[in-house]
Amino acid sequence: MAKTRVAVLISGRGSNMAALIEATKAPDYPAEIVLVLSNIADAGGLDTARREGIDTAVVDHKAFGKDRAAFDRAMHELLVAHKIDLVCLAGFMRLLTPEFVGLWSERMLNIHPALLPSFKGLDTHKRALEAHAKVHGATVHFVVPEMDAGPTIMQGAVAVRDDDSESALAARVLTVEHRIYPEALRLVAEGRVTVVDGRCLIDGKPVPDAGTLMPPA
Repeated sequence: MAKTRVAVLISGRGSNMAALIEATKAPDYPAEIVLVLSNIADAGGLDTARREGIDTAVVDHKAFGKDRAAFDRAMHELLVAHKIDLVCLAGFMRLLTPEFVGLWSERMLNIHPALLPSFKGLDTHKRALEAHAKVHGATVHFVVPEMDAGPTIMQGAVAVRDDDSESALAARVLTVEHRIYPEALRLVAEGRVTVVDGRCLIDGKPVPDAGTLMPPA
C-alpha cells in the first residue's frame, strides 16, 4: 500500500520536522516525508532534510511583498507538483490565507506548544507560568483560518513545577511535541481521524478533553 505523501513547512531549525523524519523511518509507518518547504532560504532545517535525502524548496515570502495570496499560491503549486497528500507545519512562522487553508482543509496539521484552547498565539510558556498553570503541554490540530483554533487531534501534558523557568518548561514541552506529532500524523495517515461538528474523532471516539489529561509524575 502506497504511503501518504507529506510535506513539512518550516521557518527555522525544524526540531519537530526532525522528529517526524525519524518516525517515518520505521517500516510500518504509514507516511513518508517527500518535501521540506521553507520561507527562509537559510533555515537550519533545510540542511537536516537534505542530509536525509528529502527534497527541499524555498518560497521566500519577502519576494512577494505584502501579497500573501501570491505567496500562498506559489507554495500550493509546489505542493501539488510534489503530489502532496498531507501538510505538517513545524515552526512555520507565516500566517496563511483562508484560501490556502481551505485548499488543505483537514489535510494540514500544526503543533502548538500549549494545551489548546488555552494560550493560543505566542509566548505560551511565559504566559502559562504567569497564569500559575498547574498543567501545560502541546497540541496537534488541524489548521483552520482562525489561528490555533482547529480541531484537536492529540495532546500531551506536563506538570508545571514550582521552580520552573520558561526555558525549563519549554524543554519538557518540546519532548512532548516530539512524541505526539508523529503519533498524530500516523493516525491521520491511517485514516483513523474524522472531523464531526468541528471535533476530531479517533476510531469514532472523541479526543479526550485537555482538562482530563494527567501529566506524568
